Amino acid sequence: MPRVRVHQHVNPLAPFFRFKPAAVELEKIFTDPERPLFLDIGCARGRFVLQMAEADRTQNYLGVEIREPLVAEGNRIAAEKNLTNLHYEFANAMIALDRLLEKLPAGILETVAIQFPDPWFKKKHAKRRMVNRELVATIVEHLAPRGRVFVQTDIEFLAAEMFELFREREELRERVIDDNPFPVKTEREKAVEEKNLPVYRRIFEKL
Repeated sequence: MPRVRVHQHVNPLAPFFRFKPAAVELEKIFTDPERPLFLDIGCARGRFVLQMAEADRTQNYLGVEIREPLVAEGNRIAAEKNLTNLHYEFANAMIALDRLLEKLPAGILETVAIQFPDPWFKKKHAKRRMVNRELVATIVEHLAPRGRVFVQTDIEFLAAEMFELFREREELRERVIDDNPFPVKTEREKAVEEKNLPVYRRIFEKL
């Protein structure tokens, strides 16, 4: 079946994307809701968490994406593959992640990934960037002790901006890394590395 066609970028501040999603209830979307949760924010087509869910059945994987057709496509593929530890949610993470995660049990969110988010290069569009203080605060609130946040991008100024937002949080400890710590890479990551271009990466661990 051909891939769903969508716009590469959407304006997250547009009225259509200002809705508040229903809170995720793990018992309704996963066969074993007590497994540790891996959250991929801005998962695009969701192939990264798809492959992670196939490789590791000991965790549940939740992809969050602002383009609804990609969410529908991802959940269809997960169902076809009988991946009961994988689910995708349609949400605008930059303004609604707190609502989406408000029913998460304490200590279950062990890993968060933010990979190659849209940089919105123009200064007037900077407010559209997904990683902001509110999103970081929500992640920190729900992240389990010793949980980790993996952040990577190939845009240097965006890396500096995102890393600084996480550094502001006293609950987190920064760890510099050179390589992706997971056995799977996103399509974007593979394309950048094939061109021998740099990728800026950090892990932030909750104390």
